[in-house]
Amino acid sequence: VDIEDQVLDVSGAKIEAEDAKRITHSLVAWYDENKRDLPWRDKERWSQHAYAVWVSEIMLQQTRVATVIDYFTRWMARWPTVESLAAASEEEVNEMWAGLGYYRRARMLHAGAKTVVEQFGGKLPDTPEGLKAIP
Repeated sequence: VDIEDQVLDVSGAKIEAEDAKRITHSLVAWYDENKRDLPWRDKERWSQHAYAVWVSEIMLQQTRVATVIDYFTRWMARWPTVESLAAASEEEVNEMWAGLGYYRRARMLHAGAKTVVEQFGGKLPDTPEGLKAIP
C-alpha cells in the first residue's frame, strides 16, 4: 500500500501521512493474519481472478458469505471465464442463480459479461471509465 506524503482528511479529522502509513500497515498485517479462506481469493485457482472476484461481489450483495460459497463454487464450475458466462442463455443464468434471490443481480452480471467480451475483449477493464461502462 502506497500513501504519498500528504495529509488525509477523513470525516473532518486530519491524519498525517506517517499516521496513515502506520494505520494502513497495521490493518494490512491484521488482515493477513485473520483473513478467511474464501474461494474467490485464490488467485492460483482462477485463470481469470478479476472475474471470480466480480462474481463473488455481485453474489455477496445482501447475501451471507456462508450461502454464497456453494453458489460461487457451482457457478465457477459451470462458467469459469467471463466468455463462458457471456455465451450462456438468460434462462441458464437464472436457473443457476435460483435460491440467491434478487434476480436482477444475475441479469446484470450476465449483461456485464457480454459487455466485457464485446467491448473489452474478455478482460475486465482496469480503469474507472472502463468499469463504469459495464452495466
